[in-house]
This record gives sequence, structure tokens and C-alpha cells, in this order.
Amino acid sequence: MIRRTALILTALSVLSIPVAAMAEGGHGKHWGYSGAEGFQHWGDLSAEFHACKDGMAQSPIDIREYNATDLPALQPSYHKANLEVINNGHTIQVNAGDSGSLSVDGKTYKLLQFHFHTPSEHYIDGAPYPMELHFVHKSADGTLGVVGVMMQLGAHNKAIDTIWRATQASGGRASISAADLLPSNLDYYKYVGSLTTPPCSEGVQWHVAKNAVEISAVQLHAFQALFSVNARPVQPQNSRKIKGD
Repeated sequence: MIRRTALILTALSVLSIPVAAMAEGGHGKHWGYSGAEGFQHWGDLSAEFHACKDGMAQSPIDIREYNATDLPALQPSYHKANLEVINNGHTIQVNAGDSGSLSVDGKTYKLLQFHFHTPSEHYIDGAPYPMELHFVHKSADGTLGVVGVMMQLGAHNKAIDTIWRATQASGGRASISAADLLPSNLDYYKYVGSLTTPPCSEGVQWHVAKNAVEISAVQLHAFQALFSVNARPVQPQNSRKIKGD
């Protein structure tokens, strides 16, 4: 176990970049999770980020109560591929290429990328999980659909090992399927929110899985060695309704 820990930490440290050192998503302003570029100031860093301060449908949220209903099933169609893994300065991100899509309620979203936050950004009944995984999708009409999956401490996760090890060199790649990181039961909570990073754009269709996947303490600590905290605090729910299976 000690040797495995050392290997993972060494692999991750190769691409270690200060969290606020790079802009994400093509936006020119640097941002981070603490200090003058922290989440408290995102809305003031750029006019493009105004929704981070003024938006009324922001994410993440604390999911405490919801309207029980029969939600349309999440139908992921992901396949194994050799995917690019990068440290973008804010998280470890896996670019999905043409490795799959998500269909829900008659609409299909292409998988763009998935990435990680610690602790979880969404809270369930007032408490976070150790980590949260976001699968980011986009439909043909430009709508973003995100699936959030909580990660709890437990068994060593083989897919996570593959991703962590891929950060050993610039342009690292991992031969995986995004399906390897989904819980077997895809019951979920649904609400309309936003991106959880600048520019905090709203209109995002959120699907937060009720069931978590497991990650080992070694794997969690390896990620936290790079990003001790890369989670936006929960935002006001305002008048939004949350639905759940």
C-alpha cells in the first residue's frame, strides 16, 4: 500500500500547477478557490463572470427535500477509448473525444469531458461527500447536461488508478470507458442550475446520482495533494424545484 501511494503521488506531482495559474474554458481571467481570485470574488473578476454573483439559479446546491416523481431514465452510451487526461490548473480533467453520449427524456447529449472536485460540491441532507465527479455533456442545441456522481471512501477504484497514472506526462492518456465510473443504479435528483466554475452560466440541466461510487483513501489523498479544496460552496436554491426518483 505504501508503494502504491508513492507511485500515485509521484505521478500526480509531475503536472502539479497552482490552482489559480490557468484560465479555463477559454476565458481570459484567472480564477481560483481562495484569496483574491477565490469564489467569493468570481463575479467581480470579469464582466463575463457576472452570473457568479448575480445569477439566481446557481450550482451547486444542498439537496435536502425534493418532489418525488418518475423521472425519465438516464441512458448513458459510453465506450472504452484512449482518452486525454490533463491537469488544467483547477482539476484533473478527462477529455472524452467521441467516446459516448447520454440520452434522457428523448434528448441526446454528447459527452465532452469529466472532472473531479473535493470535497463534493453538491451536499446531500446538509453534508458533503469526500469527492464528486462531473460528467459534462452538450446537446445539438447547445444545452449543457451534467451528471454528478458522489464518491465515497471504500474500495480501490481501478478506473481512477488509470486516470491518476495518466498524469505522469503532458498529453497523458487513459484507456477507459466513462461507464466504469458510474454507479450501477442511476436513480437521480434533477434540477436546473449552472456551471460551478466561471463563467457560472445558467440553464444547465443537472442530474445528481443518488448512489455513490467508491474511491480509496489513498486515491483521494493523492488528488488532494494537488487540490486540497476545489469545490464551490453551495448556493441558494431560491424558488427552484428539485425532482427525484
